[in-house]
Amino acid sequence: MPRPILATVHTGALRHNLERMRRAAPDARVWAVVKANAYGHGIERVFEGLRAADGFALLDLAEAERVRALGWRGPVLLLEGVFEPRDLELCSRLGLWHTVHCDEQIDMLAAHKTQQPHRVFLKMNSGMNRLGFAPQRLRTAWARLGALPQVDEISFMTHFSDADGARGIDHQWIAFEDATADLPGERSLCNSAALLRHAGRPRVRADWVRPGIALYGSAPDFPEHDAAHWQLQSAMTLATRVIGVQQLDAGASVGYGSRFVAEAPMRVGVAACGYADGYPRHCDTGTPVLVNGMRTRLLGRVSMDMVGIDLTPVPDAGFGAEVTLWGRAANGAVLPIDEVAQAAGTLGYELMCAVAPRVAFAVD
Repeated sequence: MPRPILATVHTGALRHNLERMRRAAPDARVWAVVKANAYGHGIERVFEGLRAADGFALLDLAEAERVRALGWRGPVLLLEGVFEPRDLELCSRLGLWHTVHCDEQIDMLAAHKTQQPHRVFLKMNSGMNRLGFAPQRLRTAWARLGALPQVDEISFMTHFSDADGARGIDHQWIAFEDATADLPGERSLCNSAALLRHAGRPRVRADWVRPGIALYGSAPDFPEHDAAHWQLQSAMTLATRVIGVQQLDAGASVGYGSRFVAEAPMRVGVAACGYADGYPRHCDTGTPVLVNGMRTRLLGRVSMDMVGIDLTPVPDAGFGAEVTLWGRAANGAVLPIDEVAQAAGTLGYELMCAVAPRVAFAVD
């Protein structure tokens, strides 16, 4: 029998979250962002839940091939564009749309032989300072692309650096608006945080929105707001079982380094999950966990294959008890992934993407 740890992807939650994104931008089309293997959930596992999207946005050609293999015939966008000239051959064959963010990518297009012109998204660096043309160079890049027979429609995009925080988006939005004024073409600006926090203005919503983390049930601006505030549902549950119980006397310790020492007699459950499963090693005593749907806490250090759990709040729990590390317990109780990530000093993004290959997946 395999170890009892299991990651479950919730199709209904994905559908719900996608619809929530549509309500936030009712007049825009929605890219479902499935980069990083759908944020660790698995492209094939999320497809049914997200197929009502208007398009899929991702990073690499292998992921694009997987989306096409699932039968998707709608738009697929390469968010970082192509990396070498031969990538354009697959773009032509699969009918991919792709981002253009530098002169080198325009050079590749100019040398590409194709019967079918490409749809491109010209990216502007409005202040994130990762990818994209500076505002003063955007029109030159647009003119170069427009002169190429290899290019069909040109759209515009940018990416907000502070949509989840106090600085907001206005400084970048104004720069984008000024640089693209009077240029024809569709626009795409909003990631999850911008969509939920700033999309009250139609020009911010623009023509396409690009939700990622919110589709998977994580709040893009946690801890200011949690998933419940944004009416999002957890799309992944990581669950396991208690595989052993220890009775501790006062003064006894748990795990490597004796990081936790009992102040009074107590029961400790040992659950089958550790950092080799992708559970963060930086979690320590106090990290929230559910046992039989009741909230309790981790005790001591996370080891490679096991964690210790305080069974005091669940005195009836013993061998085989359900342990929810994040997500939805059998009784309907929910432990948001963002709370676990906060205890580990990281983000829900990392936890989703870090679930190890040895963990089995299921879809409901």
